Order: sequence, then structure tokens, then C-alpha cells
Amino acid sequence: GQNEGMVFRFPAPRPVCMWMKNTLLPLSVAFIGDDGRIINIEDMKPQTEDAHCGKKPARYALEMRQGWFRERNVRPGTSVSGLPK
Repeated sequence: GQNEGMVFRFPAPRPVCMWMKNTLLPLSVAFIGDDGRIINIEDMKPQTEDAHCGKKPARYALEMRQGWFRERNVRPGTSVSGLPK
């Protein structure tokens, strides 16, 4: 759906990279720190193995359809609520 995505939760903040092997849709990923604030957002091309990494250790990665964050003016520093503990 237009507002559906996937959140990845890691046991503790750590260096995180994502790629798009076998993924058919263009996605954007937001790397989120332990404090719930977005560290950085990267656009990812379908069916590639290019590494897209957080600029700092991340506790979460949130993947949404490409452009979702931009359309809502969600940027690095934005606080995200409702993340799993």
C-alpha cells in the first residue's frame, strides 16, 4: 500500500547496510538511531547489490516506497514514534 513499509529492529545500535537483491520495487530506507531520530535516508534501486549504509550506528531501518519520505518532508533529525522496543 501507499503508506506501508517494513521496519527492521536490531538488538542494539550497530553499523547497518541494506541492499536490494531480488527486490522489484524502488525503495527508500531511513536509518534510525536508538533515540528514534532519523540518521539518514537513502534511495535504493531495484535488483541491485549496492550497499546503502547508515552514517552512524542504527537501531532501526525503515523501508518505504521510494519518495515516501520526501513527499512528507521527513528528513534526517525527524523523530519517529511507534517503533518496537
